[in-house]
Amino acid sequence: MATVSLRLHKKGVGMFLSPLEEQILRILWKKKTARVRDIHAHLKTRTALTSVAVSLDRLHTRKAVGRKVEPGQGGPHYVYYSLDSKDGFERSLIDSAVNTLIGSFGDVAVNYFNDRFGKRESDD
Repeated sequence: MATVSLRLHKKGVGMFLSPLEEQILRILWKKKTARVRDIHAHLKTRTALTSVAVSLDRLHTRKAVGRKVEPGQGGPHYVYYSLDSKDGFERSLIDSAVNTLIGSFGDVAVNYFNDRFGKRESDD
């Protein structure tokens, strides 16, 4: 998943996702698959159904969730699912952030990581 912005004052996936996107992913990790209305019903905050649909579409565009079309009452509906486990998703965010830092700072970032994490390994 490509990083859009980094919220350094947040922790975990909240550094990369909006609070609504984070809630949506937590629901999908638990339920495995869900329609927009199902996710909306499980949210802990009052949020418009259209906001949930827009957030799911953004997560789909950013390749955090997949979707398939299923027939339903009133016509076809998207059924969403997470493309990765929570651990896998977190690892991909970290990988993306590190790659962004290396792409932006080049050798300075690489040398920093070597210095920082090389000391940890030698301390063990």
